[in-house]
Amino acid sequence: MDFERRIADIYQNCRNPDEIKASFEQLQLDLSSEINEAMVKTRQILLENFDEEVQDKLRVRAEDSRSARNRFERLLMDLTRAELAGCADFDDDGFNLRCEPDGIEASGLSGIELGRYELPRRSGEAHLYRIHHPLAQWVTQQAKSRKLDVAKLMFDYDAYGTRVSTLEPYRGKAGWLTCKLLIVEALGNQEQHLLVAATTTDGVVLAEDDPEKLLRLPATTRAAGLFHDAGNAALAADLENRRTQLLREINQRNLGYFEQEVQKLDAWADDLKLGLEQEVREIDREIKEVRRTAATSPTLEEKLSWQKKQRELEGKRSKLRRELFLRQDEIEAQRNDLISQLEAQLQQQVEERTLFTVEWELT
Repeated sequence: MDFERRIADIYQNCRNPDEIKASFEQLQLDLSSEINEAMVKTRQILLENFDEEVQDKLRVRAEDSRSARNRFERLLMDLTRAELAGCADFDDDGFNLRCEPDGIEASGLSGIELGRYELPRRSGEAHLYRIHHPLAQWVTQQAKSRKLDVAKLMFDYDAYGTRVSTLEPYRGKAGWLTCKLLIVEALGNQEQHLLVAATTTDGVVLAEDDPEKLLRLPATTRAAGLFHDAGNAALAADLENRRTQLLREINQRNLGYFEQEVQKLDAWADDLKLGLEQEVREIDREIKEVRRTAATSPTLEEKLSWQKKQRELEGKRSKLRRELFLRQDEIEAQRNDLISQLEAQLQQQVEERTLFTVEWELT
């Protein structure tokens, strides 16, 4: 109410734009501490109660969003923390590499130095850590090549520190989770996708990207003991549904590419046809003009000259018409070749590889 009263006073007492502007600036200055306090409280409420995905969309972070890590950068740092646990000291901004991990020399990678690494880099002395850095490549390769045994993962929801609302109904639940690598080749390109599926022991399927969210939570390993055919069957069914959906999306994207290429060819053909037809129409106009002039010529010499001109124009017109037909045939042949090439490339070559299957429990 005090804020509204002061607004009303400004409009009642100020007589020109300069006075109004100065009064509003003074009002903002007087209330700045209250505004800042309200913003801090609002941000804290968001951090405590909003889902992780909402926070990502709103770019709400404890620090400036421009220096905050995106999802993939966070995944890279989590993976690095797991792989370099005995060789580096980690903090919120990065890590200090104290010694080289065992086997890194045999990898043949160069440019891996001891010292400070940050993502994103906040100090000039630190190495910029990114996915293409040799150390990150080694970390990634180590994780990809490791053979994973059957195990049970105990996920700790509270230890994650951020609310993930879609996982809350599964607290106290257990089940199975599997991850597959899907390699798809089409249109001359290779795509790699991770398919993650999970079910509970009572047959509930974790929808959408909930299985991936589950894998982000801190976990401890225990011995497995729940595997049976029923659980594997339910898991396999959900995984097949996810596979079918992914291949359908890839096919739709490739179909869009195919349509774009055909549209480009059709547009080029239309432009070429319109250009040649425009030239033919222009020559038709010139021929009519020449005929009109020849009909009114007073001498035989002039009539012969205009008739010669008309014959040249008619020959040029016939040549353009033949060229139009030839170009149309060429365009049709190119269209057929393009369709044949794309048809062959659209045939998807799919390779699958199971990375791991685990039991899980969410506490």
